[in-house]
Amino acid sequence: MTAAITAVIIAVVGVLGTLLAPVFAQRLTARQRAEEARLAGGRRKFEERRAHCTAMNRASRQFHTLLKDALRRIRDGVYTEQERTQMEEARPDHRDRYAEAQMIVPERILQTPHDLNRVLAAGDATAKRLDRGLARDGENVGRALEDLKAADPCLDRMWELMRRDLGPFVWIGPGWSKRKALGVTD
Repeated sequence: MTAAITAVIIAVVGVLGTLLAPVFAQRLTARQRAEEARLAGGRRKFEERRAHCTAMNRASRQFHTLLKDALRRIRDGVYTEQERTQMEEARPDHRDRYAEAQMIVPERILQTPHDLNRVLAAGDATAKRLDRGLARDGENVGRALEDLKAADPCLDRMWELMRRDLGPFVWIGPGWSKRKALGVTD
């Protein structure tokens, strides 16, 4: 190969390098942006799921507490209009948080909130009947409070499942296993 041919080849490679460098840089930047968008989307979904789990947990616990208080106050004959109003406000809040979570929370978690919802709904219906003096045969405050105790393990299990799903750690991207970090094997 002569020096002239070598010079031409070097010049062509140099020109091609100069012309293609921006194209390669653009493709690299586009890949980086796509990866950042994917990570941001994952983070957003995680934050949304965490917000729904937190709201459902809070609303369920609040409704449970108000329901127990209502039954005790009905028993003691001191159930006031203020407590009725609190129950009327807590009921749709619990229902709405549960409905929202049904759309977001993984299926493996939803059975426990479903069981909890059944217990709370039954307790709420009983409390309403007792408050109105329309109790069914065998229905009384003591029995209603006893039946409502079934909510306690559901609340604990729901919290545990959500905690396992979300993990106590900050989500840092794909490939990182919260479940593995928590030692969860199921």
